[in-house]
Amino acid sequence: GMSPAAADELRLAFKRFRAAGKPILAYSQGLYAQGQVASTYELAASSGNIWMQPASSFQATGVARQDLFFKRLFDQHGVVADFQQRSEYKTAINPFLYSDYTAAHRLSELSWLGSVYESALAGAAADRAMAPATLKASLEAGPYSAEDAKAKGLVDALGQVKDAERAILTKAGSGARLLEFNDYAARARGDGLNVAGVGAAPTVAVISAEGEIMTGRGGGGESPLSGGQTIGSDDVAKAFYKAIDDGEVKAIVFRVSSPGGSDTASEQILGAVRAAKAAGKPVVVSMGTYGASGGYWIASQASQIVAEPTTLTGSIGVFGGKFALGPALARLGIDARGIKVGGDYADALAMGAPMTPTQRAAFAAWMDHIYDGFIGRVAQGRGMAPDRVREIAKGRVWTGAQAKALGLVDGLGGFYQAVDRAKALAGIKGEARLESFNARPTPFEALRNLFGAGADGATVLAPDLGL
Repeated sequence: GMSPAAADELRLAFKRFRAAGKPILAYSQGLYAQGQVASTYELAASSGNIWMQPASSFQATGVARQDLFFKRLFDQHGVVADFQQRSEYKTAINPFLYSDYTAAHRLSELSWLGSVYESALAGAAADRAMAPATLKASLEAGPYSAEDAKAKGLVDALGQVKDAERAILTKAGSGARLLEFNDYAARARGDGLNVAGVGAAPTVAVISAEGEIMTGRGGGGESPLSGGQTIGSDDVAKAFYKAIDDGEVKAIVFRVSSPGGSDTASEQILGAVRAAKAAGKPVVVSMGTYGASGGYWIASQASQIVAEPTTLTGSIGVFGGKFALGPALARLGIDARGIKVGGDYADALAMGAPMTPTQRAAFAAWMDHIYDGFIGRVAQGRGMAPDRVREIAKGRVWTGAQAKALGLVDGLGGFYQAVDRAKALAGIKGEARLESFNARPTPFEALRNLFGAGADGATVLAPDLGL
């Protein structure tokens, strides 16, 4: 399955594409009971025309995930996971500390998984013109063959790939031809942004941050569609200050899709967000798959935050520590020894042995300082009392829909909904010229150039998102 928030974003693009009078056909050789298959089906449903290969499997019966726990393995081999977390829902390190889900871990995952599932059902039901309860019952009674799925109204047609190709060509009209995706990508217009013409309209700067947050410069593979992206705090801060210094820029849309990273790097980026606001340029965050941990830190003091209903949001917390490998290495005849000069904490993070009680206390104080700072930044940015932030923080992950109810985001939607909000905050009437200020194209920008328009006038809002 695909990322739920990616499905949400593409669903908006599909609806926008269809609203322009252009048909879409979704073709599947099988939907299987793994990962986020419900969101994949939601995206297929938004096409309005789902085809399946005959005799293929339709197994979109729910949402599931599995975690591996290493505690017993570590105990057998003498590895000590010497970590701390703030707080009980900050569960990224739980697989190293426990052999099963803690109550908080289970509650958190069931909560966001349930929210993702309900959102996918609601979207698919709306696009299939079915009641959500009816669709839910039908899906969960599976799995089905493609033939049974068609009989139950879950898909529209059966056929081989060639049959589907002929059908979409007929729908497209006389003279239509098939174009491979890579060829289509090569035909994309420039950066796809400046279609209103330079100087023809006020500028909204677009800055994207995708991946793990780190200090310095980020990057990824050679292709803008490849994975492995990282967010370099120097790169993002530089893009903000460039937009601040540009007199034509009236507002900034900050596209964030990050599960977190360095608190130091996050604070550098947040400082640039504050500087933009201080310069009179509103910053609206558009969240993608993740806006969690450091990803929420850098968004927390934006003028407004827009998230997809299934964006994994929040995780306001911190964890840190080390693996003490000395006992494990000793079993192999390898002795980890160390020397130090200076204070007691100098070798606190050395791998040879767990922290001493005084080192652990110092480490805990440092963790508390970071966590308290995170709470304070969210409280200031969201206009909430610190005690209220503490109640909904504790490292817990929420979906965008849940985060909106809690006041952690301002609205639900995608990139173009964030553009509309940025324009409104900047007092821009009519068209706006969107200009990328990133040093290099990000995966989101590459997809936006292919599937989205450069100007925002053709935006189609999805009414079921509750904007």
